[in-house]
Amino acid sequence: MHYVTDLHLHSKYSRAVSPQMILPVMAAYARQKGIDILTAGDFTHPVWFKEIQSFLEEAEEGVYRLKNEDPKLKPIRFILSTEISSIYKQGDKLRRIHNLLFVPSLEIAEKLTKALVSRGCNLNADGRPIVGISSESLLELLLSIDDRSFLIPCHIWTPHFGVYGSASGFDSLEEAFGKYAADVYGIETGLSSDPDMNWQVKELMNRSILSFSDAHSPAKMSREATVFDLEESTYENIKKAIMRLPKKLDTPNKIAYTIEFYPEEGKYHFSGHRNCKVSLGPEEIREGGTACPVCHRRMTEGVLYRVQELSDESLLDRVGIKADAAGVRWYTDRKNIQPPYVKLVPLLEIAAESLGSTVASQKAKDLYAKLCSELESELNVLLKVPIAAIENVGGMKVAQGVAKVREGQIAIEPGYDGEYGKVMIWQKGEVKQLLDVPQLKLDF
Repeated sequence: MHYVTDLHLHSKYSRAVSPQMILPVMAAYARQKGIDILTAGDFTHPVWFKEIQSFLEEAEEGVYRLKNEDPKLKPIRFILSTEISSIYKQGDKLRRIHNLLFVPSLEIAEKLTKALVSRGCNLNADGRPIVGISSESLLELLLSIDDRSFLIPCHIWTPHFGVYGSASGFDSLEEAFGKYAADVYGIETGLSSDPDMNWQVKELMNRSILSFSDAHSPAKMSREATVFDLEESTYENIKKAIMRLPKKLDTPNKIAYTIEFYPEEGKYHFSGHRNCKVSLGPEEIREGGTACPVCHRRMTEGVLYRVQELSDESLLDRVGIKADAAGVRWYTDRKNIQPPYVKLVPLLEIAAESLGSTVASQKAKDLYAKLCSELESELNVLLKVPIAAIENVGGMKVAQGVAKVREGQIAIEPGYDGEYGKVMIWQKGEVKQLLDVPQLKLDF
């Protein structure tokens, strides 16, 4: 059975996170979006951990549910993970690495928290704590407490906080995790890369490619997600699916597919310098160097450039594209080693652009809510609902927008140096033309 999961989230106790990131609200948004399993997140924060204990009870092995959950509502499940920010010196270089830790129970979460405190870690300041423990030592500690636990490097290409990041990362997982590199079974792509980009790195070909939202607000949940095919929705089965060699796709408990942001929309896809409004692709960096052409300071290297630095030429050009009956473009590894993936634009963004408004406008939010309510969920609208049915509920323009995203017929101005990319579903003048011709019908 397929389970849509978003296993990298933050609570209201993390820096720059919405106060709405509390468990009941997260569950309500998960139903609207079409997510089955969330992470409770941030379990190392003492106040949030008490809230987890207060709100959740075990439903299946290592998987939790809200206490007194309304049986009329779709059940939402939670597992336990937390992001740790490690800042330390290794190889004459300051490293800033974010890792996502998973544990099988509240008891193990509490043991890990106590072990971190005993090592001088301040867990009260932030839901995503900063520690002086190396990535290798952190994984060693995690496994020494309970070997059912596991670690996934977060948003691995982010320049300042990814394990492959250009500013403070490494050139290999072995360099980062030492003798425990073999215990890193998967990685998280982050918003600025997709699986195809990661398939160009040789050491990732025998590891799972995972995608989660790293959401700081409920509205951002499911912008990236991983869909597991599980016999039962247990912690152990999720771990088995991540541990499984990608080439064994014909067995139970596996990754079915991942849901991706268009990586160009991520805020570090291209190299650049935000203050000078300079954005450059890999070819331009190779020709002109990494100095900003305006202020001559070093630019932030983009994910696309960094991926090409670490890529293996023998693994280039691995992606194939096919469309399903709904018109959705699926991207597949031609050698059928890795699971497929699909690239989407959030439904609220499509609704807003179809109305000529912003995602903050009430009319865009109302249209989004109507589509999710009457057509089951956001992901159902984006992936499965026939275009004609979307038009019947939301109107012609938003239906056409979903169709264009499914077919990849969009334009994106790539993100760079902390600036998100800008998606353009319609070219200039196209929305106005549609507004002037409301009788136009879609032929999908």
